[in-house]
Amino acid sequence: MDAFYASVELLRYPQLKGLPVVIGGGRRGVDSVLAAGPELPLEAFPRLAGYTGRGVITTATYAARQFGVGSAMGLMKAARLCPQAILLPVDFDEYRKFSRWFKSIITDIAPLMEDRGVDEVYIDFTDVPGGQREGGRVLARLIQKSIFEATGLTCSVGVAPNKLLAKMASEFNKPNGISVLHEHELRDRIWPLSCRKVNGIGPKAEQKLVAHGIHTLGDLAQRPRDWLLAHFGKAYGAWLHEAAWGRDARPVVTESEPVSMSRETTFERDLHARHDRAELSQVFTQLCERVAADLQRKGYVGRTIGVKLRYDDFRIVTRDQTLGEATADAALIRRTAGLCLKRVDLTRRFRLLGVRVGGLQRLGEDGLPQPPAAPSAAAPTAPAMDQLF
Repeated sequence: MDAFYASVELLRYPQLKGLPVVIGGGRRGVDSVLAAGPELPLEAFPRLAGYTGRGVITTATYAARQFGVGSAMGLMKAARLCPQAILLPVDFDEYRKFSRWFKSIITDIAPLMEDRGVDEVYIDFTDVPGGQREGGRVLARLIQKSIFEATGLTCSVGVAPNKLLAKMASEFNKPNGISVLHEHELRDRIWPLSCRKVNGIGPKAEQKLVAHGIHTLGDLAQRPRDWLLAHFGKAYGAWLHEAAWGRDARPVVTESEPVSMSRETTFERDLHARHDRAELSQVFTQLCERVAADLQRKGYVGRTIGVKLRYDDFRIVTRDQTLGEATADAALIRRTAGLCLKRVDLTRRFRLLGVRVGGLQRLGEDGLPQPPAAPSAAAPTAPAMDQLF
């Protein structure tokens, strides 16, 4: 989906179309201002100018991106680049509603769909009637048209022989574009691209590749497989070799089980366990309640409860504890997560707090946990390469 969160907000506030808008931060202090909805005059919307705090951008309209503003950027930095941008808070309930909507439209057309998050899917066109016409372009246009007519939202589609290339192609012609990529076009359309264009090559991996004189995917493709294995490890080196040559054997997976669920929050200022005890206690309880609600809503229980802290120097620590029986009870999650907190250094201030429940099991119709599913035999995605260096 194109700038998904921002596009949903523009449906709610059509007067903002064509303007630089960023989505990020909490709703506190702005709900009363935004309550007027479509009737709200432009001058009443909050602006980035003068923003102070630690919020980050979730997404931005294409008009805002022209100023160098983008996802995961700190709002204070964005305020320097584009002070006139309008700042809207995130509304995940609304985004999830539209996410379910556009995915139901897709599965009515092409049932083999892999859900890749709130705004992205993979679709297997192979056996869809008419799916091969014009190399898949006809079906891609039908999907775009159907989603737009029902929701008012646009999407960009990449059509290719496998998931790796389709993901790359989907970025070629945004917004509202269709890109068809054939295997024989690898040399001309893929090899000139930066290695970072491959989903799974992060900044640390790129840094190491550049240190070896590898800047483009063409450069990467010219390195022997054995050389990549020797310098990047057996699993990651093999994956790099396959990715550079546009190979990806992963099937479209229509059902998958989550391994964990978590909630976390970044504070506007560093907090201290003793000096800010009341505020932290309230936030901690809310995080546990939200994780529990997520588990209950999706029909899961979990045995491993964990916490995550990011200190004021950005160092991250995690602790977890495994229960004898799986649970989705907020009070038990809160008690167990509290025991985990006792095992970390709470004398220092921290900027982020998170709660996680892992070791998930789906509840059956009888309300009892089902045995864990056997591991999938599907081809793995890229290794967690940035954790290797």
